[in-house]
Amino acid sequence: MAARYRRPATDSSKKESPASPTPSSAAANDVKELKTGIEEKRKEDEQKTGFSVLDVLRVLGGVALLSCGMSYLSMNGESMTWGYNPWWTRAREWKALVQGGIYLTDDQLLAYDGTDTTKPIYLALNGTIYDVSANPKTYGPGGSYHFFAGRDAARGFLTGCFQEDLTPDLRGVEMMYMPVDPPLDEETEPSQAKSFDPATGKETDVADPHLADEHKKARGRDKRRKELSKGELKNRHAQELRAARKQVKEGLEHWHEMFRGDKGKAYFKVGEVVREKGWLEKLPRRELCKEAEKGRPKRKYDD
Repeated sequence: MAARYRRPATDSSKKESPASPTPSSAAANDVKELKTGIEEKRKEDEQKTGFSVLDVLRVLGGVALLSCGMSYLSMNGESMTWGYNPWWTRAREWKALVQGGIYLTDDQLLAYDGTDTTKPIYLALNGTIYDVSANPKTYGPGGSYHFFAGRDAARGFLTGCFQEDLTPDLRGVEMMYMPVDPPLDEETEPSQAKSFDPATGKETDVADPHLADEHKKARGRDKRRKELSKGELKNRHAQELRAARKQVKEGLEHWHEMFRGDKGKAYFKVGEVVREKGWLEKLPRRELCKEAEKGRPKRKYDD
């Protein structure tokens, strides 16, 4: 009889051990624990400090309110923003924005010079129309600047020539800021003074020693004015022209700020002047008025 194969007995007390975790699952658990720890740490810090985003907004709001109150008291109730008066703080600007601007031709603008009391007083500056009805004593009939009302006199605002330059034509106005060469001092004769000669007992005409000294220095400066090449002259002219145009822009912006109400005046923008294409080329070129020409700066030379 064949022998039966028997399985060897196993120790039933030994239990199969669970499979050990893989490296990827262990790393995922570590990352999860790290995130949890960071979140708990953040919450603990917030509880310790007690300073949230809402608290920051409250502090900033309190500072702004305090600043407005101090400005109101310091400026006798005239401003709550320390004299800063941007357009978005003015109700009339929002009203004009909602209602839409007006568009007038130069001829239509003439009807708003204050002669008709049922209409507002408008003036224009480089194509922008402003309402200056708040100051009829200045811009209305009989006012000191009534000639600005009902027209665009941008050139006159810069040159100060109110009779000749009541026009929007700004061509060539930058020349008022272009330097000119001062006259050569050596062309000026020194003045004469009387001097008493005790030997002859007579007075003789002699050059004033002090003035002679001044003219001597001036002649020395004139000699140091070296003659520039064409390239140097071109570069100098370009630099001076850029500076002059910048001054024109700044001069206009000064008036725009006032008529926009940025400086506290009760003026505001209402619209634009409408002009046909090529209108400027149809006007004759203007020369600088005498006052503007006279006020041109003198070119400076190094001593």
